[in-house]
Amino acid sequence: MPALNVDLQINDIYIPHLENTARTQIFYGGAGSGKSVFLAQRAVIDVLQGGRNYLICRAAGKYSRKSTWAECLNVIEGAELGHLFKVRIVEQVIECQNGYQLLFSGLDDTQKLKSMRPAKGAISDIWVEEATETGRQDIKELYKRQRGGDPAIPKRLTMSFNPITQTHWIYDEYFKGVGWAEEQTAHREAGISILKTWYIHNRFLTPEDVADLEGERDPYYHQVYTLGNWGVLGNVIFRNWRVRDLAPLRAQFTNRRNGLDFGFSSDPAALVVSHYDRKRKIIYIFDELYEYGLTNDLLAGLVKEKIGSDYVVCDSSEPKSIAELNAHGVRADGAVKGKDSVLHGIQWLQQHTLIIDKACIHTRNELTQFKWKEDKHGKAMRLPLDKNNHLIDALRYAYEADMEAYWLAM
Repeated sequence: MPALNVDLQINDIYIPHLENTARTQIFYGGAGSGKSVFLAQRAVIDVLQGGRNYLICRAAGKYSRKSTWAECLNVIEGAELGHLFKVRIVEQVIECQNGYQLLFSGLDDTQKLKSMRPAKGAISDIWVEEATETGRQDIKELYKRQRGGDPAIPKRLTMSFNPITQTHWIYDEYFKGVGWAEEQTAHREAGISILKTWYIHNRFLTPEDVADLEGERDPYYHQVYTLGNWGVLGNVIFRNWRVRDLAPLRAQFTNRRNGLDFGFSSDPAALVVSHYDRKRKIIYIFDELYEYGLTNDLLAGLVKEKIGSDYVVCDSSEPKSIAELNAHGVRADGAVKGKDSVLHGIQWLQQHTLIIDKACIHTRNELTQFKWKEDKHGKAMRLPLDKNNHLIDALRYAYEADMEAYWLAM
């Protein structure tokens, strides 16, 4: 290995995995465990040593710039290795001076994926961040991308994620396949390696970081994000949804409904863009916006990019924001809401089939985790937990007029 400062930043539990050659590798667990930072460190080290090229993916490419791309650049800058790399922002490529590369892409950009070739050698490594956002077929296609190259360099496909729900296909495919026990933290055999970590394994967390994680009171979040255990969501509200690639159908989506939930620092601005097939009672959600820290002028520009001159129904609790959106050219109005509008909206949406585009990862995450409050015995109450509902609220606003017509006809 070259004399690098980067290895001094690696948490002890991950060091043996610098030389891990298992074909399939899974790094999962809690928030703040350092798993993504380690995988960025390993990628940079491997490219520096030569012989390995990386394809680094997320389900939606637009989110990689704030995650894997930023992590790899942080590693390079933190170790003062910038003089050894050329960063090509437009192409999303980080190239080492020895010719080996880190290539970045979203799984939603199939044409880009098909055409991606490293400048030197073949793709030996694929790292899929937030792998729970992907489908089984996505991962199967990625394995096919690793053809050719030096037979002396073992190929690896690595997945990293928080274990959001035990019903996920990744659990069925890989964890059940090796007879994984809940108390396990590691598994290693020729074809597959699994490592579970959580915050106690990251010596770089601040006391405030640790206090936040340990202070999580919601049982589900404590299990998943604090302790890194597979989530069990028995009281999930929406089960009437599935994921598809809706890109080929977008031209047919003319009966549009758009909804917007405002946010800024602690909550995101959340826009949902959809098409309503009233006859078949199907809602197609084919685009989304989920961003923090947007002032209303910036929000207006992004909303217009998504919906053009279409109408959007917004959270009526912020009339000033609605007025500012209109001043910037967005056709926006406030939702009426009303007594029990949340429960009535949930009930109405439950009577429909929701089809989510595979690139709308935040909508999928909310539908996976949005659940009823529970009493002290763990039984569901008819009150939704006020978490993971920004896009769901936006969806309710978008269909408020349809809901009103439905209830009046009852």
